[in-house]
Amino acid sequence: MRIPLERRIRLFYAVAGALILAAVLTTVVWLGPLPPRVVLMSTGARGSDYQALGERYRVILKRSGIDLKLVPSAGGVENLQRLNDRRTGVSVGFAQGGLTSEQRSPELESLGTVFYEPFWFFRRDTLSGTRLDILAGKKLSIGPEGGGTHVLALLFLTLNGLDSSVAQLLPMAQDEAGEALLRGEIDGALMVSSWETPVVRRLLASPAVDLVSFPRADAYVALYPYLNKLTLPTGVGSMALNRPPADVNLVAPKASLIVRRDLHPAIQFLLLEAASEIHSAPDLFQRSGQFPAPEHVDLPLSAQASQFYRSGPPFLQRYLPFWLAVLASGLLVLLIPIVGIAYPLLRGAPALYGWSMRRRIFRLYGELKFIEAELETATGTATEHLKERLDRLEDRAGHVRVPNAFAHFLYQLRNHIQLVRARLARASSSG
Repeated sequence: MRIPLERRIRLFYAVAGALILAAVLTTVVWLGPLPPRVVLMSTGARGSDYQALGERYRVILKRSGIDLKLVPSAGGVENLQRLNDRRTGVSVGFAQGGLTSEQRSPELESLGTVFYEPFWFFRRDTLSGTRLDILAGKKLSIGPEGGGTHVLALLFLTLNGLDSSVAQLLPMAQDEAGEALLRGEIDGALMVSSWETPVVRRLLASPAVDLVSFPRADAYVALYPYLNKLTLPTGVGSMALNRPPADVNLVAPKASLIVRRDLHPAIQFLLLEAASEIHSAPDLFQRSGQFPAPEHVDLPLSAQASQFYRSGPPFLQRYLPFWLAVLASGLLVLLIPIVGIAYPLLRGAPALYGWSMRRRIFRLYGELKFIEAELETATGTATEHLKERLDRLEDRAGHVRVPNAFAHFLYQLRNHIQLVRARLARASSSG
């Protein structure tokens, strides 16, 4: 069954509208919801680098209307545990290198490395010598379980043949361990912390405490590539007391800013901008602009981080307030399928409409042509039959409704019908 032209046109626009709607819905699903206004960040123990840095991130994100809630933890190990468990609600956290891998944390990604975390080994100055067997039977703080210090300290001691059967290993927080070491209550303290940490600066300046140098730092780095070799210059802890009295070799993992894969891209860009503001300044162990860095230590970089390090934040976020930029970028993405489908339709609609109007008249012209062709050979009763067909054709032409712009086609048709009628009349009279 032949579908009428008008119905086909309506069907065409109905299908086009359905395609536009489907494209819009698909785009909305792909874009996902708007960024959350509250984000949970797992930091570290009170007074730690992670906790202090978390406060700085919180202040910066507050400018964009994001409430970054800080959740204290024992350190990098607990941060990763929370990030890997969706039920905790934690989306962001710090972790030092060497604590996880892509296989162990498939739902996590990195926004890059953000600073060095030197591994410090402080001991009482009464312990002389370079061999670690002098620590046998001594009290050593190795940091609480759940922290990165605990993991790295155990690795270091194990490599050097020391464990809980040889030395007394205490899970003390770094501030507590520093105070105990200064009072002589413990013999040594291992900690992973930045140069700026107050307890580190205090221990470096104390004549009662020595900082152990790692003469085999290159070997540690070769065995564990997530470690880096650093040199602490002579006298940097206290120029007046010349502490330390000689250059000290250190090993240091790098801390990374870790996020869940499902964290909204706009929030990731905000975190990266905050990281650039916080970590790009020069330090004792880093040059200006060295961090944040697009380094793959334990986890792959997120797509947003790769884009950020390549070309900076999204164009709209550079010039518009955060929420306005998010809404504007969403609207622009929505316009792509609409314009892609609607523009060709709108551009071709006038031509399609004109074609449909002309086609109404040209179909009658086709029938008129058949009548004219049959007129060449018609005789007798045949001419009467042609006259009836011509009358019906003229009646149909009189009932065709077209806009004024196409009325001249209709008038021409009526004139041509009259011409054929005149020929038909001559044929009848001559017959």
